[in-house]
Amino acid sequence: MKIGIITRWNATCGVSMHAEMITEEFMKKGNDVLIFAPYIKSADKWWHHRIIREDEDFVIRCYNELNPDTMSGGYIDFDKIRGENFDVLLVETYTSIPYKDVEKLVKEVKKDGVKVGIVVHEGSKEEMMYSSLSIFDFVAVFDERYKEMLDGYGGNIRVVPYPCHPVKEGNRTFGEDGIVFFSFGRQPEKEYKDFVEALKGLKNRHDFVYKIIRSDGLLKFKEDWIEQKQERIASTDEVYRYLHSSDIHLLPKGHTNKVVVSSTLCQCIGSLIPTIAPDTRHFEMLPEEKPVILYRGVDDLREKIVEVIEDEDLRKEIKKNAKRYVEENKAELIAKRFLDLFREVEIVPLAL
Repeated sequence: MKIGIITRWNATCGVSMHAEMITEEFMKKGNDVLIFAPYIKSADKWWHHRIIREDEDFVIRCYNELNPDTMSGGYIDFDKIRGENFDVLLVETYTSIPYKDVEKLVKEVKKDGVKVGIVVHEGSKEEMMYSSLSIFDFVAVFDERYKEMLDGYGGNIRVVPYPCHPVKEGNRTFGEDGIVFFSFGRQPEKEYKDFVEALKGLKNRHDFVYKIIRSDGLLKFKEDWIEQKQERIASTDEVYRYLHSSDIHLLPKGHTNKVVVSSTLCQCIGSLIPTIAPDTRHFEMLPEEKPVILYRGVDDLREKIVEVIEDEDLRKEIKKNAKRYVEENKAELIAKRFLDLFREVEIVPLAL
């Protein structure tokens, strides 16, 4: 099967990560893939999107994203896509994609018998600017909340969870040289404050260091037990090397009213390092037997950290839950579901 995908690519965001994980699996199964990605100058205007690797030879950069200040503009260089052949087209749709040109492209390729599906990354229906989701042959969403969000927008909606990187366990003994906490990324400083405040109250109880890798600028915290480094981590393998030299992963996330999932959790959970995160909408659809520890407020966070440090049975339980979650949602299985969808769905006729 020849698969075209419109998506961010080789970038530090959940859209890119999703596409990269399923593309790798598509190729393992013998499919050809073409990536249609945004021009780098356009994509770099968004704070959460930075290019971290050189493009592969199957990547064609061919569109400008919407302007982040005005949410206007944006376009596709159609000639860069028209010359390519593919059986199916998958659109990783997100807030800054040039919706009008995507819709125009979808209608054009469907006339040639190409099946088209989308993966919804937007967190609210109001952000999406398609005339209707019924122009697509299927609409993939990560969980039931998205189906509720998209009610009335049309479309053949299917739930396909966000994929996880496979389990890759390290060999570190917990706390072998003192407790090592670890965070990475580019989240705003305010999303780290809970962690710093909670750890301040534990300094006399445990020997630890909090290692933070920042891709864009160091945080202003000055505690002597915080070690910061500015580095753009280019691969999940590099992330796992850091995780496997740590004991507890502190995952910063801000509160939002939108429908969201945590791509960072899906990226990191296969390391089987205990993860502690705020109880936000990113994690509300996790199973009852949680693969992570969620907290509400600094005092609760401090108690949860102590429990993870001092309760080996709890760490084993979290590890078991994490392993189960990854096995149920690993990228290999998710990619197969997309391939099955492409074979199963019929092309939806377009309204005249």
